[in-house]
Amino acid sequence: MAMYFIGDLQGCLNPLERLLRLVDFSPSRDTLYPLGDLVNRGPDSLGVLERLEALGDAARPILGNHDLHLLAVAAGLRRPNVNDTLGPLLASPRREALLDWVRQQPLARQEQGWLLVHAGVLPTWSAAQTLALAGEVEAVLQGPGHLDFLAHMYGKLPAQWDDTLTGWERLRVVVNALTRLRLCTPQGAMDFASTGPPEEAPPGLLPWFEVPGRQTQGQWMAFGHWSTLSLNQPECRPAPRQRTLGLDTGCLWGGRLTAARLGQAPGEFELLSVDGGRATPRHGQAPQARPD
Repeated sequence: MAMYFIGDLQGCLNPLERLLRLVDFSPSRDTLYPLGDLVNRGPDSLGVLERLEALGDAARPILGNHDLHLLAVAAGLRRPNVNDTLGPLLASPRREALLDWVRQQPLARQEQGWLLVHAGVLPTWSAAQTLALAGEVEAVLQGPGHLDFLAHMYGKLPAQWDDTLTGWERLRVVVNALTRLRLCTPQGAMDFASTGPPEEAPPGLLPWFEVPGRQTQGQWMAFGHWSTLSLNQPECRPAPRQRTLGLDTGCLWGGRLTAARLGQAPGEFELLSVDGGRATPRHGQAPQARPD
């Protein structure tokens, strides 16, 4: 039995199939944990969702910002972006079944000592609080009021967590942290304007996992979302000192699709990857920034 964390798929079915063949994945034996952004911008979002759904309990994804965007667009609450590739999925006869399957997925998981999120965790949150707050969003998203939630989900404010937050503002901060966060201030105020690598962070901002004293400091964590964190590296950027592993290696943007196969010891993993299948950017050139 093997467990695999896998970076952003974004509708790239062919690399997913090649990666599953590379690791000799068996749904009767192994478990796959896609780290969000299952759909959009790639060529076959419909195929990715159908493939993951068909794996049953062997596929245990979490949701990313593009997956929530899909739900909002499908509900008519958000206009499609010019670069969206959701048309075939939204026109599919299986549309409603697949959208319902997406809605049932969590925003965070804890597996084998690892905390899994799509983007990041605010520095004041512990692992337990992260899972509890994710659960608040999941309960609304999976319930009868999910359309109201999707209608109020978007926005950059509040930019910082406060335990006294309630209602849509509370849920919006949780969604923004778990699905959009890259940089924040040492006090935990989120920034959504910067999408480049950490070394290009504006003054006063840090990668969320480098904030001194964050409450998840001793927790092993895997995440996706930040392709410029790793795309120009020879492989994804593990940071053993921070116990974090970024697995979005830019499959959609000319990089690779990467999985981490967990080992027996805490924090032990092996990286495996396949080409993304698109033209690779010139050496040292980051992928084109994309909106959240």
